[in-house]
Amino acid sequence: MKPRVKICCIADEGEASMAITFGASAIGLVGRMPSGPGPIPDKTIQRIARTVSPPIATFLLTSEQWAAGIIDHHHRTYTNTIQIVDELEEREYETIRAALPAIKLVQVIHVLGGASVDEACEIAPLVDAILLDSGNPKLAVKELGGTGRRHDWRVSRTIVETCGKPVFLAGGLNAENVREAIDIVAPFGLDVCSGVRTDGRLDPIKLDAFFSAVNTC
Repeated sequence: MKPRVKICCIADEGEASMAITFGASAIGLVGRMPSGPGPIPDKTIQRIARTVSPPIATFLLTSEQWAAGIIDHHHRTYTNTIQIVDELEEREYETIRAALPAIKLVQVIHVLGGASVDEACEIAPLVDAILLDSGNPKLAVKELGGTGRRHDWRVSRTIVETCGKPVFLAGGLNAENVREAIDIVAPFGLDVCSGVRTDGRLDPIKLDAFFSAVNTC
């Protein structure tokens, strides 16, 4: 089965429309972050999300670490999915679900080594999907995504095989390596930002090349 594709770091309605036209199943809308590309104001996230119809998923990328902050962030944006890019303190997933029962929850695991397998398997039963990225939340200025780096895809494959939930793969993907990523990891979905951009803007030529690679069996 071909993986679904999420185009992240969407800046405006035009980029959202372009991504969907090329075949994106989801778009990523980045809230305030300590570092990395693509953050836009919450009002812009809400405006873009309103233009996107089901079944396309709209992901709010939030760096909030407490349930109350995540719930408040959603109430400012109204996406249909929340991507939690940092560790959720106290594992408050049920609090979020009780407040936002119709919203899908995706937890990011930054793959730093074998311990990431245990982390993903612990959290997977509490969320709807896992997203594997190449950031490092342990740095003084946290990296929570958008690094353009690939991590050890062998670890990612182990997570896919053991966590029991859909897994998105992010981190350094582009048209040149995405087939290798699919073959090694076999993810449910792919998440790409910098690999389909030129000078920070979504590039239709790179988008076409990326989707062509994904769709090549």
